[in-house]
Amino acid sequence: MSVPAPSAPPGQPKKAATAAWIGSALEYYDFFIYGSAAALIFPKVFFDESDPATATLLSLATFGVAYAARPIGALFLGHFGDRVGRKKIMVFTLILMGVSTFLIGCLPTRAQIGTLAPVLLVLCRVLQGISAAGEQASANSMTLEHAPPNRRGFFTSFTLSGTQGGQLLATLVFIPVAALPEDQLLSWGWRVPFWMSIAVAVVGYVIRRKLEETPAFAQQAATEGVVKLPLVVLMREHWADVLRVIAGALIASVSTIFTVWALAYATSDAVGMSRSSMLWVGALANLVALAAIPLWATLSDRIGRRPVYLIGAAGSAVMMFLYLWSISTGSYPLTLLLGIVTFGVVYSAANGVWPSFYGEMFTTRVRLSGMAIGTQIGFAVAGFAVTFAAQIAGPDGSDWLSVALFTAALCVPPVIAVLTARETHKVPTEHLGERTPGEAAQREKVTA
Repeated sequence: MSVPAPSAPPGQPKKAATAAWIGSALEYYDFFIYGSAAALIFPKVFFDESDPATATLLSLATFGVAYAARPIGALFLGHFGDRVGRKKIMVFTLILMGVSTFLIGCLPTRAQIGTLAPVLLVLCRVLQGISAAGEQASANSMTLEHAPPNRRGFFTSFTLSGTQGGQLLATLVFIPVAALPEDQLLSWGWRVPFWMSIAVAVVGYVIRRKLEETPAFAQQAATEGVVKLPLVVLMREHWADVLRVIAGALIASVSTIFTVWALAYATSDAVGMSRSSMLWVGALANLVALAAIPLWATLSDRIGRRPVYLIGAAGSAVMMFLYLWSISTGSYPLTLLLGIVTFGVVYSAANGVWPSFYGEMFTTRVRLSGMAIGTQIGFAVAGFAVTFAAQIAGPDGSDWLSVALFTAALCVPPVIAVLTARETHKVPTEHLGERTPGEAAQREKVTA
């Protein structure tokens, strides 16, 4: 019979949740300012030799490059996170993100150095993707393993509300930047949000260096020992759950379509909304999400992860039709209202619950690997969803209905994943990921 997991020191769950929130906000500020720049700036700075439609397509493709790099980063960071602990990975990912984003702000344009400029842009974007691959999984594992068993949903949701906070911050920073005169915007203005990211490396180190390793990981290392090859154990014992997480992570397509493609569509000649007004849609939707995410997560602690996640996944499929339609009408008040409901309220149900829902599928010894690999493969598809949307939207980029159908189709695998998953909100932390109560005691001891 497995030994009950030791309790976290007093105050440590809140400290872990706070560190996860602030760290994720800083990290995803970096990640999402790229999305705004890819939709509004980079077509004219790094791909200006192409016609506007092709330039936008190429720019959005570089947005997806980071998602393609994330599964590779997940393999390495997941391995070391389950070998050396959650804390070290959390510090490393923040520093890597801060440095790579700062370097993007320093890049010369295509007009200055030719084709080397977009190559360097892609390289920096790959580094961003590797960093993001380990950030959420390590922060989620840290908060889940520190949290009281009956409040794991609430505490792990801080990672995702931090992500939304970072997206809100990125949007707010870009609003005055986007309002600059065109020549200033394209020469130096767009660089300022990227330069500000150097603070990520400094603040992230200060916040996270004092965190204690989780009691669950410490107990695992002291009793059974850490596994030498987490990936092997993961694929042998949790392959079905990895597939569920991959399918579930496709829900992130709603976020990328909302944040990037819809922004590009609304500000295109086909619709003609202003950059600043559409950035405010994202800002207010994220502000609402900051409140909605912990509320949905708290509800999942009471009624279960599955019903709340299902509301978010199925509801997002429906709401994206309404949101993209509202943009096509050219009505800004309608777009603002439906944008807030779609992204701020409905999508937040799935977004706030998946950190606990996915993390509770795995045992301590492979939790970080399972979450990192599963989510990042799914997120890779979500990242390139923007590129596919730009292709299926037609030559003038105005076929919103096809994009809505495409987004709804990507919500189907998450629905299937939740319907086939186990309910885990009442399972003790020390028994998470086990198929039978005595499984931990029956496993062969694996030492480092």
